[in-house]
Amino acid sequence: MNIYGVTGWKNAGKTGLMERLVAEITRRGYTVSTVKHAHHDTDVDQPGRDSYRHRVAGAQQVLLASPRRWALMHELRDQPEPALAQLLQQLAPVDLVLVEGYKAAPHPKIEAFRAVNAKPPLAEKNPTICAIAADQPPQAPHGLPVLGLDDTAAIASFILRDLGL
Repeated sequence: MNIYGVTGWKNAGKTGLMERLVAEITRRGYTVSTVKHAHHDTDVDQPGRDSYRHRVAGAQQVLLASPRRWALMHELRDQPEPALAQLLQQLAPVDLVLVEGYKAAPHPKIEAFRAVNAKPPLAEKNPTICAIAADQPPQAPHGLPVLGLDDTAAIASFILRDLGL
């Protein structure tokens, strides 16, 4: 499975870049899935809904199905958060999985960088970052390529070329 990450400081444009990359890469004929890591307690279900009630009652997994989509929720019930590799095993095969977050995981990544954050590039200390997508070119550590943060086509081409797709 081909996996590529988008990482960066908070408010660096990661989610917008992910959204544009999914659209651009699928437009090119590739199948794409995404993984988004959240550092806070996230709940995709709503109190009062039947699926929420099933989960609160103690169900380990709740599969919600409709004519348009289905979703599988898995409660950890005080178990440790699974590693990214374990989560990837839950996905159906696709050409590319784009991952937002998981800074420390070993897969290759693009760093979204905004000068307004006034922080150094994560790439200075993270060898898994292969390029920087920036609104204003920073001093690129290790001679990394710097792409325009809004140049989605160039970033997509870089990722696909880096993966040999």
